[in-house]
Amino acid sequence: MLLKNYSGFSLEAGTDEAGRGCIAGPVTAAAVILPEDFENEFVNDSKKITEKLRYSLRELIEEKALTYKVTHIYEDKIEEINILHASILAMQESVLALDPKPEFLIIDGNRFTPIPDLAFQCIVKGDMKYLSLAAASILAKTYRDDYMNKIHEEFPMYNWKKNKGYPTKEHREAILKHGPCKYHRKSFKLLPDQLSLDL
Repeated sequence: MLLKNYSGFSLEAGTDEAGRGCIAGPVTAAAVILPEDFENEFVNDSKKITEKLRYSLRELIEEKALTYKVTHIYEDKIEEINILHASILAMQESVLALDPKPEFLIIDGNRFTPIPDLAFQCIVKGDMKYLSLAAASILAKTYRDDYMNKIHEEFPMYNWKKNKGYPTKEHREAILKHGPCKYHRKSFKLLPDQLSLDL
């Protein structure tokens, strides 16, 4: 089972994001404070577990968490401030919406912009080490997947229901055939170098 706590503070929040490597859709972050007695052997990095288990764990996390928040940062903002800053903004907004407020924050990854009066620690691959980070990764991933499934109905030719906006071969072939749409991140490399679009 993953570790419960990094700092020793009982109100320790974990935050993580999903969708940073995609070429369409938002970057989505979640922040979670779990109770001190929370235990579950299946909670892990969202990429390490099946879709079915992710959704069943999401229900459990939402039921048991002291507080949680999920935030989408959409394509226009990603284009404006870049994907790294958009990822950090999504995490910050999620953390600032928590009630009760956290006493300490752990972040999955190696980059974060401090929130005033909140001590924090970045932990590389933290969603494979700490329960709150794994829980945040599950919430971020499932809520982003829900959003991509929804916009798939509007633009089914890109098959976002399957690829979730990641730059798969099929996704890139669809962009070449149909061109990009309003949900694509235009500043990203939508196609490999040998193929190009007139944007």
